[in-house]
Amino acid sequence: MPIPSTDFDPTETGVPFAILEAAGHRVVMATPDGRPGAADPIMVTGKGLGILAPVLRANADGSRAYEAMTARAAFLSPFRWDGIRADDFDALLLPGGHAKGMRPYLESPTLQAATAAFFAAGKPVAAICHGTLLAARSKAANGKSVLYGRKTTGLTRAQEMLAWRLTAAWMGDYYRTYPTPLETEVRSLLARPEDFETGPSSVLRDSLAHLERGFTLRDGNYLSARWPGDAHRFGTEFVDLLAKR
Repeated sequence: MPIPSTDFDPTETGVPFAILEAAGHRVVMATPDGRPGAADPIMVTGKGLGILAPVLRANADGSRAYEAMTARAAFLSPFRWDGIRADDFDALLLPGGHAKGMRPYLESPTLQAATAAFFAAGKPVAAICHGTLLAARSKAANGKSVLYGRKTTGLTRAQEMLAWRLTAAWMGDYYRTYPTPLETEVRSLLARPEDFETGPSSVLRDSLAHLERGFTLRDGNYLSARWPGDAHRFGTEFVDLLAKR
């Protein structure tokens, strides 16, 4: 599970981490410099979100999972990005986040090459939210995206623009990682624009007791999800994918 130095989403890392470990998997994390990363503080604390904090920040499940993850050896002693070798691991999980600290992660040639190597090896890859953008930007040997010819979901334009419109008056472009919405860029890299699926509209976050609230999309060994509200279903279905492998 590679993460940036800052601004990754606490729920999209902590919840899948907890679910994978509970299933008996060893999760290894990686950062640019081998030092522990730090999640987006606004998503952790809700500070600056005003009355929208209870809706937009990590909920109790996400906060507990993130706090527990930060005490684990995998989080405290991560690999470096340039130490990721597809041959050394069984699978790859790409979490997301939307704040500007995500850009080095999303734009990293090192991570894009590593992601392409996992796809080329036929190993399971899971991506949620902006993790799907990292996957889409990773190129196969033919020069096309590793997602070309596959179906995927990811943070939808409707979700991204709603969060931005609700907070832009006092937070500016905090919710706009790039001027181009994620969905728009990812669609442009697929074989067909309709290969990006938005899933059902939902404002409710999932949980282990309510996996049906989440949405994921599986295409072979590739699993994708949209936002923190899909994290429990995302982690659970990745465990299922790994078990079948």
